[in-house]
Amino acid sequence: MTHSTTSTTSAASTYAPGVGKSRGPAAGSPGPAPRRSTARRVRDWLGAFVFTVPALVLFGLLVLVPMGYAFYISFFNWGGFGSPSDSVGFANYTRLLDDPVFLGDLWRGFLLVAFSIVLQLPFALAMAVLLNQRLRGRAVYRMLFFAPYVLSEVITGVLFSMIFAPDDGLADKVLGAVGLDGVGGLWFAGQNTVLPTLFLVMTWKYFGFHMMLYLAGLQGIPAELHEAARIDGAGAWQRFRHITLPLLAPTLRISVFLSVIGAIQLFDLVWVISAGGPDHHSETMVISMFQYGFKRYQMGYASAISVAMFLISLVFALAYQRFVLRRDTEGAITSMRANR
Repeated sequence: MTHSTTSTTSAASTYAPGVGKSRGPAAGSPGPAPRRSTARRVRDWLGAFVFTVPALVLFGLLVLVPMGYAFYISFFNWGGFGSPSDSVGFANYTRLLDDPVFLGDLWRGFLLVAFSIVLQLPFALAMAVLLNQRLRGRAVYRMLFFAPYVLSEVITGVLFSMIFAPDDGLADKVLGAVGLDGVGGLWFAGQNTVLPTLFLVMTWKYFGFHMMLYLAGLQGIPAELHEAARIDGAGAWQRFRHITLPLLAPTLRISVFLSVIGAIQLFDLVWVISAGGPDHHSETMVISMFQYGFKRYQMGYASAISVAMFLISLVFALAYQRFVLRRDTEGAITSMRANR
């Protein structure tokens, strides 16, 4: 019996690899990941390079080269004709610090940003929360509120220039019809009323875009969380404060970033409505750059304004990325690594 058992075991070891001694990983266990050959990696890099080069060439020709040239001519007193030759060093940049128009542009840009964050974005959020409910015809309301954003700035500017025309515009006629004759006035023609009226038009034009951003974020929040909080006795405000706002925070941060950058670059809407007037009271940095460059033929100083705008936008973007969007970026990287 002992000899028979030994023979059987020996035969099993002979015809069944892995029985009696280890000869590698067990059947079904994952083996080492196959390594891509050097030729395959080279082909992948070449393919990525071929598809990336056209975009890099266009980016260089249309973005980097104009930026470099604007920075170069900002050191010259140049009118835009011929080649720049009258070098003035940093005189154009020191002039910015003494220019009341440019300093006023900075202040007005700050006011527009503050108005947007304090008034426009909360209004867009309120409308998004309302239209996220089960309302009859909510798709029609969403379309109507988003439609102004689709209109071009030129059409919007011409439309509201007629609506807020002094004495003869639709706004004054409506106010007069309800007995508020003294409320209307100069609107875009008054130094104290042009900026608030302009912000009203901006809110009408752009709040639909932010509303759609918030709607997309709200629809990504699981309904089970609100249902569980409702069962636990949480009210509408408590659910909004402790569930909606924290989960909507990444969308809110992106919305604020886009609003600030948009306010810095604001040009066409203001140009069509008021061209920066009256007496620079609605002027922005871009309008000042356009006025100095193409109206007064001071291309060197206009380029200095453009460089200042770029630096302001860059510093804000880097600071915002570092201190505000850092958590969202780290979360996205962590999620990407976990799904690999």
